[in-house]
Amino acid sequence: MTSGEPLLSVRDLVHEFHTKGGVVQAVSGVSFDVHPGETLGIVGETGSGKSTLARSVLQAPRPTSGEVIFRGTDLTTLQGTRLLQARRHLQMVFQDPFGSLDPEWVVRDLVAEPLVAYRTGDRAARRQRVDEVLELVGLDQAQRVAIARAVALSPALIICDEAVSSLDVLIRAQVLNLFERLRTELSLSYLFIAHDLALVKQVSDRVAVMYLGKLCEVGPGEAVYREPLHPYTRALLDSVPSTEPRYPGAGPAGAAGQVCRAATTISGEPPSPIHPPSGCRFRTRCPRTAELCAAEEPPMRELAAGHTVACHFPLASQSAARTTARSEEKEETPR
Repeated sequence: MTSGEPLLSVRDLVHEFHTKGGVVQAVSGVSFDVHPGETLGIVGETGSGKSTLARSVLQAPRPTSGEVIFRGTDLTTLQGTRLLQARRHLQMVFQDPFGSLDPEWVVRDLVAEPLVAYRTGDRAARRQRVDEVLELVGLDQAQRVAIARAVALSPALIICDEAVSSLDVLIRAQVLNLFERLRTELSLSYLFIAHDLALVKQVSDRVAVMYLGKLCEVGPGEAVYREPLHPYTRALLDSVPSTEPRYPGAGPAGAAGQVCRAATTISGEPPSPIHPPSGCRFRTRCPRTAELCAAEEPPMRELAAGHTVACHFPLASQSAARTTARSEEKEETPR
């Protein structure tokens, strides 16, 4: 799924806000790819920069620096009509559907609005397209209307910004199933943003963990969930109640091999994005502290196949250990 050219490539993206207190580093040097047909999940606490990252991809508002290459074109270089036409293939579903839907409009007009805005087809063609997408998504709740609006223009990528966070468990499951069905039927890719790593892992091929404007871990969803390499990723997992073992040493085995683990809070408060810590940004809340953490920012490095982490002292991982062992064997083999 991740072979070939990426659909979306974000490179060294920076988004800063100037306030009276100083410069807020909301997104700081973020890079990632999304391939055709792939779902990349972005997870992190409130204030980690996830939503700003999503809007920076859409150039609404424009990032401070960096590249957002979509289908081979850097969106940061586009203006006016060219940017508008490019963005029709990038749609967004927000957390609060009522915030993006005019309550005085009927559903059909809400769904048709992007088609009218982009002058797609005549009135009859737009009516037919509205019928098609409404049949695709069903009409059980407002969030489905928001999804119908997003798919009406036949986009290649949909950005879901906490799109299911406000839904109850049953409806959330239905909407997640809908996203997966649309991905298959419409050949969609997703950038799926949420604060719940378990939820993100459920729908994502790969997961990227974000902390204070930076990515600290990226890898296959199951690997990040079962064998987290960054202390922050493990802290996110531990902050949610668990009834199953998530990673080695997650807790004592219970009945039928189950683990019943109460949620724990992440120690300390997130630092100010105006004055982030030197070196590793997570060091002020990390149980593993060392002079190196304050002196140097950890580089992103691959410790297992497709699994990268930015940490001076990454957590133990069976996959990472196997990869390291193979690398050491290659170095020791005489040439």
